[in-house]
Amino acid sequence: MDATLSMRRDVRILLVGEPQVGKTSLILSLVSEEFPDEVPPRAEEITIPADVTPEKVPTHIVDYSAQEQTTDQLKDEILRANVVCIVYAVDNEHSVQMITQKWLPFIHETVGEDLRMPVLLVGNKSDLQEESSMESIIPIMNQFPEVETCVECSARNLKNISELFYYAQKAVLHPTAPLYCAEEKELKVPCVKALTRIFTICDADNDGLLKDRELNEFQKRCFNAPLAPQALEDVKAVVRKNCPDGTRDNGLTLPGFLFLHTLFIQRGRHETTWTVLRKFGYDDNLQLTEEYLYPSFRIPVGCTTELTHQGYSFLTMLFEKYDVDEDGCLSPEELQNLFSVCPIMPWGPDVNNTVVTNEQGWISLQGYLNQWTLTTYLDVPRTMEFLAYLGYIGGEHENQLSAITVTREKRADLQKKQTMRSVFQCNVIGPKGAGKTAFLQGHLGRNSEWQSRLAKEHLSRYTINLTQVYGQDKYLLLHEIDVGISDILTPEDMDCDVACLLYDVTDPRTFEYCARMYKQHFIDSKVPCLLVGAKADQAGVTQDHPIQPEEFCKKYKLPPPQGFTTKVTVNRDVYMKLATLANYPHAHWLLQCLCSCDKCATCWCQKAYNVVRHSLLTPIIHRHLKNMQSKNSQFWLKASVGAAVVAALGIILYKSISR
Repeated sequence: MDATLSMRRDVRILLVGEPQVGKTSLILSLVSEEFPDEVPPRAEEITIPADVTPEKVPTHIVDYSAQEQTTDQLKDEILRANVVCIVYAVDNEHSVQMITQKWLPFIHETVGEDLRMPVLLVGNKSDLQEESSMESIIPIMNQFPEVETCVECSARNLKNISELFYYAQKAVLHPTAPLYCAEEKELKVPCVKALTRIFTICDADNDGLLKDRELNEFQKRCFNAPLAPQALEDVKAVVRKNCPDGTRDNGLTLPGFLFLHTLFIQRGRHETTWTVLRKFGYDDNLQLTEEYLYPSFRIPVGCTTELTHQGYSFLTMLFEKYDVDEDGCLSPEELQNLFSVCPIMPWGPDVNNTVVTNEQGWISLQGYLNQWTLTTYLDVPRTMEFLAYLGYIGGEHENQLSAITVTREKRADLQKKQTMRSVFQCNVIGPKGAGKTAFLQGHLGRNSEWQSRLAKEHLSRYTINLTQVYGQDKYLLLHEIDVGISDILTPEDMDCDVACLLYDVTDPRTFEYCARMYKQHFIDSKVPCLLVGAKADQAGVTQDHPIQPEEFCKKYKLPPPQGFTTKVTVNRDVYMKLATLANYPHAHWLLQCLCSCDKCATCWCQKAYNVVRHSLLTPIIHRHLKNMQSKNSQFWLKASVGAAVVAALGIILYKSISR
């Protein structure tokens, strides 16, 4: 449906006026296209189908008769109407006087002072008088801003009958009142605010001008066709003549853009301005509609939401537009300018501790994209809302859905033993003081010295960053879980792609907590787990637990515990391993197997990659099978077959990466 009409599905027109002014005759002349021989006291309500109306919407026309209807019935009809036509006879001065003495005050009283019903003044019987009645009507139009226009017509000779109902439709679909103040002869503040947002969105290079290319993109977006070069020059010439600061360097400034829309409205072409406003999501009250901000779509259980390439491209374009100094980061001022078209900032002060920044705390391009990825994963309606504010339009339906993709259900990924997801959530669980916050900040590449400078009140329980998994970029989202004194994880706490059980190698009491969490919550789940020992730069102590971490992992067939420190530099291997576990949860047995061999050393992810890359996976698995005693021979048979499949996929992957 055309954007200019999408705000309203039909139009209801009510004709009122003094007896014998010709209300009923106007309706019957429109329907039959001839003047009726006999005129009843009141015409029945008629509906004109959408395909025969100028604005292509169903139109209901309602007659009023004081002879047949009460005052209460009239009030009810006014409240149901979208526009009221006050009909007067051009040859009857009394009917003109009643416009201000009776009808306009009555409409005000009925709808209330806070609401404004659009009104048309209709001068009928123009065939009976050569002189126009406009001299007495113009003062009324100036005094009452709800009066949209005046139309002189004749029901007898069919003069301006169809025009009358076209203007009535127009008054509803393209109302003047929200846009323009007739007394001040200028645009209203909400209209200026909306048009300023549209100008800012269309100013692609952020130079404060709409150059010819940008004006044509604007024209194509709103009216589906560019302007001819001469038409562009004519528009700028009109602005240049009437608005001194309306053009600069052969481009249209914001004052010039606003002047053009003022001119449209003053010349009765306010449907042009409404077309623009509705294309950018505004309703009749100049508020962005719910449908524009939150287009409907469904997320099945077990699925997640991610940004598409189209979404990332749009957000990258915005970043580059507002990175004025081209330093690869957004300063606070640049970030404020980027979100100037939004009612509020989408991110709080903790964003600087959630994503990658420079040492000044300014968000880098990668950090900026990471934050949008995080928002889309956790709160996709918020992403769609702000994409709308920022002017994103794409896809067949011209909304934000082309920027969002819904991933396949996790259960299907496990069955098919592959995933196309790009974002993995890792819940970080550990006792208080074990170093969870340091672990999260380490994900952003921040060592201990950097972390000591962070504002503690703005720390975040989330961090997100890109992590490589076999040459592919994946977003690893860390979420610090605060279990508290209950030591009980909720279903939400366990809803993740991988769990990181964090303990302090220098504190003998911390591993017991992780061991207990694993046995209580994860031992029978399908969530892969990795034990991580923080402060690994210091000498470890014996943990107060019957089984030490290394033996615990062997006993429960977990990957070996990983050391982690942020003392000087951050060892990012552990984040790569977490992302690998999340990416290949179905191959958890393979990672265990690769880690059980002494020759696999510590970096088992890299070793696994090398094994796959050189097609040596199957011999190694066979060597492990030979050296290990297993009661379940069928399991190991399946493991061997699976390993061969992984090896073949690894060859394909390696050749693709090499190319």
